Amino acid sequence: EDEQEEGGEEEEESERSEGRLEGVLDEDTAAEGLHTLGYSAPGTEYVYLHLTLPGRELSDVNILSGYVHLQKMELSSNKINDLSCVSHMPYLIELNASKNELTTYFNFKPPKNLREVDFSHNQIPKMQDLSAYHSLTKLLLDFNEIEEIRGLEECHSLTQLGLSHNRLTAIRGLQDLPIRILNLSFNQIEKVTGLKSLKALQKVDLSCNKINSLQGLEGHELLEVINLEDNQVAELSELKWIEDLPLLRVLNLLKNPLQEQGGYWLSAIFTLLQITELDLKKVSVEEKVAAVNRQDPPPEVVAAEDHRLHVLSNILQPQRVLDSTLPDADNPYPMLVLLGPLACGKRQLSVKICRQFKNFFRFGPCHTTRTAYFGEENRLDYYFISQEEFDKMVKAGKFLATYKYSGHCYGLGRDTVESIAREGLATCVHLEIE
Repeated sequence: EDEQEEGGEEEEESERSEGRLEGVLDEDTAAEGLHTLGYSAPGTEYVYLHLTLPGRELSDVNILSGYVHLQKMELSSNKINDLSCVSHMPYLIELNASKNELTTYFNFKPPKNLREVDFSHNQIPKMQDLSAYHSLTKLLLDFNEIEEIRGLEECHSLTQLGLSHNRLTAIRGLQDLPIRILNLSFNQIEKVTGLKSLKALQKVDLSCNKINSLQGLEGHELLEVINLEDNQVAELSELKWIEDLPLLRVLNLLKNPLQEQGGYWLSAIFTLLQITELDLKKVSVEEKVAAVNRQDPPPEVVAAEDHRLHVLSNILQPQRVLDSTLPDADNPYPMLVLLGPLACGKRQLSVKICRQFKNFFRFGPCHTTRTAYFGEENRLDYYFISQEEFDKMVKAGKFLATYKYSGHCYGLGRDTVESIAREGLATCVHLEIE
């Protein structure tokens, strides 16, 4: 009898091993994956709530139909192609069936409170209607064979959707969903359309597609992160679509043609001063200041740059003692500069001063590249010269100061001031407020 019992046990153990080899889940293996003791959802029993069995080469898990109290189930990295057992788990909250051989999509009776589902790395060809899954908050379908987004219209709790590495060519079927995190990378999407109504969107990954315009990303007040690496965005002007996003902090445009444009880095930072990270690099405060100073510098920066340019240009020329230093170097050479907006009477006032106080002041005409207005005379009102001649004078250090106004260049020449100083008079000039 003992021998018969031992033989029976060996035979039973052999059957179990054979079952495991064939990928059929048995009770002993299932028991190994059970953990987290707690009260059942109705609160009447003390049961195991979680099951974790990854990488067990399982293909048949129908035995789990009897595990009605499970709330979390992790079956990743197996060979499962049928999850009908979930129909018998009314309290299931989280399901991870990634890296299996699923070709069907939610082929089970929906658990009432199912919130998170991971079906990534399977062979799912298309999405079906999920109107019965009202509690679904996270759905991962990355690495499948899906060609169209559909069936999510009634998923009013969905906040995270992953559809990377599929066969999508357009963004559709996401109207008015509360999605905060959206991953559509590694598809064949050409236009950013279909996102307009996703008002809660915070992070969007559209890397490795065929997108050439950022139109469609505008108006997302909560959007913080945009990944557009490896697309076909070619123009810096496309950044205008996202420049008004108040919370945008991270932008990735690596492997896009617009990176080849000169001055791309500072131009992008200037357009998007709110960002803290660009192309996987932190944006420093100094870079933001440099971007502003290059693209739209404040007046004091313009003045400082202008001053530096003319001092350096003049130093490169042969030096001489200036008449404007006067015999006593401790006393600065006096000048009267009248500033004001266009057509406020500066010129008339400066001429009047020079006439009334001709023993003190002499009017100093500026050089300009504009043409003379009616009644203006060369050398009396301005020195009217060409742009080419003006540029040559700048390089030769001939100016004390220059500025641009209404598309024309103006400059106060050193020789103008020197010729007046030689007569022992102070120079009186009028300049525009830049």
